[in-house]
Amino acid sequence: MKSVIQKIQSPITDQAVKALNIGDKVLISGKIIVARDSAHQLFGKNLPFKPRGATLYYASPSPTRKGQIIGSIGPTTSTRMDRFTPDLLKLGVKITIGKGYRGKEVIAAMKKYKAAYLVVPGGIAAANSKYIKKSTVIAYPDLGSEAVLELEVVDFPAIVAIDSKGHDLFVQGKKKYSVK
Repeated sequence: MKSVIQKIQSPITDQAVKALNIGDKVLISGKIIVARDSAHQLFGKNLPFKPRGATLYYASPSPTRKGQIIGSIGPTTSTRMDRFTPDLLKLGVKITIGKGYRGKEVIAAMKKYKAAYLVVPGGIAAANSKYIKKSTVIAYPDLGSEAVLELEVVDFPAIVAIDSKGHDLFVQGKKKYSVK
C-alpha cells in the first residue's frame, strides 16, 4: 500500500474520487459542507446544499475567537451518521470526512455510488482551522455549533480511509500490522 499526495477540488468529480486510494494523503481546496447529527436528522428531502460532488465533514467548530475565521474544528465519530449516509451518497455526495470506522452498508453505498471516506486525526482540530478561508452558516442557525456550515478551504488535509472500490484502511492496516 503506497500512499501519495492528491490535490482535489471540491465539489469533486467522479474521476477524482476514483483516483483516490486508501492511505493517500489528500489536500482539499474549494467548498466543504459541515454537518453533524442534529443537522442530518433535519435534512429530509430538501438538503440545504447541492449534493452533487459535495464534500461533507462531520464536525462542529468551537467558538470563534476575535480575529479568526473559525474556531478549532475537529471531526466527530462518523458511525453516528451511517444511517443517513447511503441516501446522501445516492444524491451525489462524493466525500465524507470524519473519524473512526464506517458500517458495511455505508461501504457498500460508497462502492455503488463511487464515493470515498476520509479521516482527519481529532488532535489537530486547532491546526485544521488555518486551512479555512471563509465560514458561512447555510442552514439551521438555531442549532448553534451544529448549524450547517459551508467552508471555503485551501489544502485542507485528510487521509483516504475507504476508497470508492471499497478498500478499507482500518481493515488493511489491521492485517498489515497485526501481531501473530
